[in-house]
Amino acid sequence: MTGTSTAPHDESFTPEVLSSSEVYRGAVWGVREDRVRYGDGEIVRQYIDHSGAAAVVAVDEGGRVLLLQQYRHPIRQRDWELPAGLLDVVGEDPMDAARRELAEEADLVATGWEPLVSTYTTPGSNSEIVHIYLATGLSPAGETFARTDEEADIRLAWVPLREAADGVLAGRLRNGILAVGILAAERRLSSSERQNPGA
Repeated sequence: MTGTSTAPHDESFTPEVLSSSEVYRGAVWGVREDRVRYGDGEIVRQYIDHSGAAAVVAVDEGGRVLLLQQYRHPIRQRDWELPAGLLDVVGEDPMDAARRELAEEADLVATGWEPLVSTYTTPGSNSEIVHIYLATGLSPAGETFARTDEEADIRLAWVPLREAADGVLAGRLRNGILAVGILAAERRLSSSERQNPGA
């Protein structure tokens, strides 16, 4: 393996798409099939055509992060997650979606918002990108929201950020978006504390 003097980074690559069609339309997502010219030949790939999403690492003044537990049918588990949701409208600002999801899922608003990290969830099978934000300065929202389906019995927990990160690394918390968000937030906040001791 040859070394490189620059940090690795994802690169845009746009091969010629010879044909593209929606082969299935579900209640939330559609499945597309693309025939693509690649190298000296062609490949056919099916994938979920995803609208994208936003998620929130909400951290209170005591350094605790808000986690939500709800049922996820594909994995047959009630997993712990971050407040998150789909970009409901084409072109929606992900931060606006993050604000909405924090209010709708946790009945909270925040005065501090900053982009944390963006991640492709499973690039081999869908086009979903999730934009994760750090929210601070939390307070109750002015209204509460009715929750249905899997959100009807949602459970909330405030967990010390370090403890949540330990849970990720120990394999107790396996939701991918939660893992990325929690580890990124711990690093961001630890770095801030080192740069501003006693702040």
